[in-house]
Amino acid sequence: MKSNLKIRNLLKLSLSVMFLDPSSHRHLMRHSLKYLLIGTSGLPDFPEFMATATVDEVQVGYCDSNKKAEPKQEWAKELVKNDSGHLDWYSERCLLHQQAFRLSMDNLKQGSDTEGPHVLQRLTGCEWDDETGETKGFDQFGYDGEDFISLDLKTFTWIALTPKAVNTKLNWDANIGLLEENKKFLNYQYPDWLKMYVHHGRFLQRTKKPSVSLLQRTPSSPISCFATHFYPDRAEMFWRKDGEEIHEGVEKGDILPNNDETFQMSVELNISSIKFEDWKRYDCVFQLSGIKDDLIIKLNKALIRTNRGEIHFIYISVICKIINRPSKIPSQKIQKLILKSINIMLLFS
Repeated sequence: MKSNLKIRNLLKLSLSVMFLDPSSHRHLMRHSLKYLLIGTSGLPDFPEFMATATVDEVQVGYCDSNKKAEPKQEWAKELVKNDSGHLDWYSERCLLHQQAFRLSMDNLKQGSDTEGPHVLQRLTGCEWDDETGETKGFDQFGYDGEDFISLDLKTFTWIALTPKAVNTKLNWDANIGLLEENKKFLNYQYPDWLKMYVHHGRFLQRTKKPSVSLLQRTPSSPISCFATHFYPDRAEMFWRKDGEEIHEGVEKGDILPNNDETFQMSVELNISSIKFEDWKRYDCVFQLSGIKDDLIIKLNKALIRTNRGEIHFIYISVICKIINRPSKIPSQKIQKLILKSINIMLLFS
């Protein structure tokens, strides 16, 4: 029973990765195309095989052992409408990977002493820096929650990350045809597609600047630098002192969805140890992908707002938006974001 629970939790975590927001401190000009493939065994509540494609952490396609490949964004639907062969390729690959995963899991289970459910994961794709033009591919596997094997892109040989993967490495290294195919996709096909998706996906190009405010409950409470109504969600926000980013006494919040398809975020600064005469040395910086100039707001008492009614409305809207987006945010993420919103509401009550 413990093993089953562990595998189920692992699978839920894997599924949540499909839809998680990008992590903080991302490179604002670096784009990514990721394919997450998951095979399961002994879990009747889950499909035997699932695959998702994301562009800049936004899900753009999905398939599983019960569903054909389908686009998940309007721009992606328009793309495959004009190029049906593109969707056909994904549908064929979904079926091929399903068969390959079933075979791989059968082989892995033969060499395992552990009975019960199992999960095999693959994360592959590429990154592209549209400032330098640099592209970088990646291809790695995990098995039952542990790193299993990864592809060395310099030698194009597999690296066994656990003794259990040694036989797999030897077999895969001997498959020259498969290695050449991986090289083609990781070095050429995936970067070309990523560039096409970024340029075709207008939602990635559209930008909307936020309004940035300073919020505080009481004179001794932390000051929250709050940005809202920005788009896309590829943004960064931080506090500086004398022009240098600081981390001590700073708490960063998640990027949250608004009810108008825009986003909001906040970052708090604990001012309990900051002398009032030193406030002028601090400022809050907001950076948005696609916008060259940073938005900067000085730590100034005259700019601080304490409009509680407005804050309640903002976060009630956020909670409603989160609840109404179950397909885009996993359950544990929903709980985390709702609790965060409620805590901020209480802060200003």
